[in-house]
Amino acid sequence: MMPHPAIAIVAPNTLASVGLADIIHRMMPGAEICLFSHFAELNQAENRDAFFHYFVSAAEVLTGASFFLQRQHKTIVLTHGEESGHLPQGFHTLNVFQSEKELIRNILNLAHQAHHAKGEAPEAVKQAQQPADKNATCPPRLTPRENEVLKGIVEGLINKEIAARMGVSVATVITHRKNLTEKLGTRSVSALTIFAVAHGLVRSENIYNTSVNFYRKIKS
Repeated sequence: MMPHPAIAIVAPNTLASVGLADIIHRMMPGAEICLFSHFAELNQAENRDAFFHYFVSAAEVLTGASFFLQRQHKTIVLTHGEESGHLPQGFHTLNVFQSEKELIRNILNLAHQAHHAKGEAPEAVKQAQQPADKNATCPPRLTPRENEVLKGIVEGLINKEIAARMGVSVATVITHRKNLTEKLGTRSVSALTIFAVAHGLVRSENIYNTSVNFYRKIKS
């Protein structure tokens, strides 16, 4: 079994780094996540070359330009949506000013794109999405109906829309929803999204921004 990947987050904003680390940890429980306030701190680390991905603020990418250019396919630049124009071409970017659900979708897409661009199989990503304890229990099995409800939740549908899609009553959807959240141990839509994508129940490009869907529904 290959070792779990290590991921570096290099950014001076401690709160943002901790928040991103929490999201990545929930996506990939087996990953080792290391936080660095500045590039100089990363550059002094003995394992600076061993990271599977580098999530780096735009300012720190410029500070350590030669280092990150050599590891460009593994570097994801953290931007605020408008500051990527002055970066060297070829870097993957991640806008941190978006919902948690959108961050999850985009991180999954970036991890896939970055390593496929180099012809690398994303086995480390799959490995990291498994529990850190190799003796941990297998993921709970959902029934086909529970899977359908889960897909609807992840796609931002409300219970009434899920019921219409499945041809069942709203009460039945609520029962399935209750059962699947009890099995998975969470009601968090973000956590349910991670589970659905990690287990191939839904494609990351089919994940919608929940707040946009909610706004659309209350306006209709």
